[in-house]
Amino acid sequence: MLKFIKLRPDMVKEKEIVVSGIRSTGILHLGNYFGAIRNYIRMQEEFNCYFFVADWHALTTHPDPKELRGNVYRVLAENIASGLDPEKVTLYVQSDIPEIAELYLLLNMMAYKGELERVPTFKDKVRQNPNNVNAGLLTYPVLMTADILVQRAVKVPVGKDQEQHLEMSRNFAQRFNERYGYLFPEPFPFNYGDDLVRIMSLDGNGKMSKSENENSTLYLNDTDDAIRNKIKRALTDSGPQQENSEKPDYINNLFTLMKLVSTPDTVQFFEEAFNKCNIRYGDMKKQLGEDMVAFIAPIREKAAAIQQDHAYLHRIMREGADKARESASKTLSEARKLMGINFY
Repeated sequence: MLKFIKLRPDMVKEKEIVVSGIRSTGILHLGNYFGAIRNYIRMQEEFNCYFFVADWHALTTHPDPKELRGNVYRVLAENIASGLDPEKVTLYVQSDIPEIAELYLLLNMMAYKGELERVPTFKDKVRQNPNNVNAGLLTYPVLMTADILVQRAVKVPVGKDQEQHLEMSRNFAQRFNERYGYLFPEPFPFNYGDDLVRIMSLDGNGKMSKSENENSTLYLNDTDDAIRNKIKRALTDSGPQQENSEKPDYINNLFTLMKLVSTPDTVQFFEEAFNKCNIRYGDMKKQLGEDMVAFIAPIREKAAAIQQDHAYLHRIMREGADKARESASKTLSEARKLMGINFY
């Protein structure tokens, strides 16, 4: 006879916490999707995920207030349309969680000017815009730390350019724990190592970017014709001169895109044509353009419909904020208690 054992709550293993933020500037593009969002979709099945729109972070570049609301709606809509499920993840807007701001204040008391000035991304921002060296840029890693630690996350999906910020987050966690008592787990970078994809700009100059050459970036809200035309203008050459040649980076990027959105038979056909030195790049780009349209169009159309449904977006934002604040308030209460800021 089968015997069923009822598990106590303390015997059930809780899912590890993942936190990641998405800046509310620019329009999401193909690099964002395959570099981050696709991994988020996988993570939502395995972890306790907190994904937020980083509108406070966006303020360091002084966005137009009239555009900020629309940008937040668009980022939320595009992420949901891409596959993030608000029923499976906690999806919220950073500024709806005041506990983040208070923890940011407390952590700034343990941040030192010298270490913040040495951060490579801060140095880059200073070089790029020396007239906008604001305190928000300097303390960007501290706010990022507050975003992570307020939910006591252990895994953070970040790109290479953010890894030093995350190392600083571990330092702040260690500093707090040593000074006041253990509260924060040390967060570590996380990604699916077998699933990393780097999408280059179609002009061959670096990675695809929100802010660089718009004509060489495939946005998730591009029209069908815009997608076809951008791919048609993608950098190519006269083709290989020897069989089985190594592909240049810009040609390899076209094959990378094709592997992501085309059928295996299609990829194989053009791989063989390249290896035999009879590839016709015009034909390849025409096929890639149609396959890319078939991939992006459903996301674009769903995102557009969601953006217009303000009642739905408001509900998602409120429910996400409630969930995020429930856990954040517990963390902040413990932090205040350990620091002695609890007077009644």
